[in-house]
Amino acid sequence: MDIADTPQESAFRAEARAWLEQHAPRRDPTKRHKPAITDAEQDAHAKAARRWQRVLYDGGWAGLTWPQRFGGRGGTPWQASIFAEEQAEFDVASGVFAVAHGMVAPTLMVHGTDAQRSHLDAMLSGDEVWAQLFSEPEAGSDLANLGTRAVLDGEEWVVNGQKVWTSGAQYSEYAILLARTDPDAPKHAGITYFLLDLRSPGIEVRPLRQITGVAHFNEVFLTDVRIPAENVVGDVNRGWKVAHTTLNNERAFIGGGNSAWSIAELTAMARHFERTDDLVVRQGIAAAHSRAEVLKYMGYRIRTAVARGEMPGAVATTMKLFYARHWARSTALALQIQGAHGSLWGASALDDGLWQQTFCGQYAVRLGGGTDEIQCNVIGERALGLPREPAADRDLPWRETRGSGR
Repeated sequence: MDIADTPQESAFRAEARAWLEQHAPRRDPTKRHKPAITDAEQDAHAKAARRWQRVLYDGGWAGLTWPQRFGGRGGTPWQASIFAEEQAEFDVASGVFAVAHGMVAPTLMVHGTDAQRSHLDAMLSGDEVWAQLFSEPEAGSDLANLGTRAVLDGEEWVVNGQKVWTSGAQYSEYAILLARTDPDAPKHAGITYFLLDLRSPGIEVRPLRQITGVAHFNEVFLTDVRIPAENVVGDVNRGWKVAHTTLNNERAFIGGGNSAWSIAELTAMARHFERTDDLVVRQGIAAAHSRAEVLKYMGYRIRTAVARGEMPGAVATTMKLFYARHWARSTALALQIQGAHGSLWGASALDDGLWQQTFCGQYAVRLGGGTDEIQCNVIGERALGLPREPAADRDLPWRETRGSGR
């Protein structure tokens, strides 16, 4: 494992920092980040993210690891990691392009046609935001049980169904979609992967207001939506293989995410509430610090592996699970430190209720990209070689399974 920057990495870090200094203001460490809650705030954040993405694009810093033939810089994963570390010190908007850059683009690079890859430049420039239409009310952790149907009609597919927990659909232009195209095949075998223009007739996006007050997720209804046949990614009925590329990239992205808080802020909070002599609080902060350090070194492992041209394997899945648990335990500790003040909300609470927001928002981290339980299964089966979970419906035609509803 490599920890300190090599001379090459140090030179790149200095270059990135110098460019950021010229194009973005430094983040004020005394000014707390306030999450976008209202629809207007979310819309403003999305617009700011588009503007910053355009600045990156014009400056040659967008798509750091993308091959040059796809419009990227042709850099290495360690360069992307270093740039992300440096960018975190500046007051810029990001995150809106997580699906486009972290999930859709890698999938199209591997499985897409030249025509489909024409979207890549628009993703890099900030002109296209993408959403992910995978999960359904009865197909969450068991995603392969999805029931949205696509039927071929000449040169178009006609899609009917419902998707849920779709991040950012309200301001996205396009989406990736999984739909069932062969109900007589086993559930993993009859799925096709589509590219969908969200401005197509027959699409209704309904925001889902979460416990935090944020409507980040949406449910999407598709009624006789027509998709051109050329928008199929990979082969018809072989979409599950394509989806695996997307899901693996999603888990790696979530596991490497940054928090809206730090261990130093937990310590400052303990001082604010005069809890620094509380042995339980002290042990909690020590444990949180230990988890943060473990995550840092897991990140070093992944960065070292990719720098050597190796696949990080189960480390990415393990890091995603560990990150989710770290988030849950650390934000619970924050409310424990606040005591009765932890029951307050909004402007009445410390830091305008940021800690209450992050505590309630833990479930997006613990569910997105596969639940904690799914991650445990993946680690057990693929890393530890344990037997697979029994599944009586694995080889049955989907139409005959209990979940098909028909």
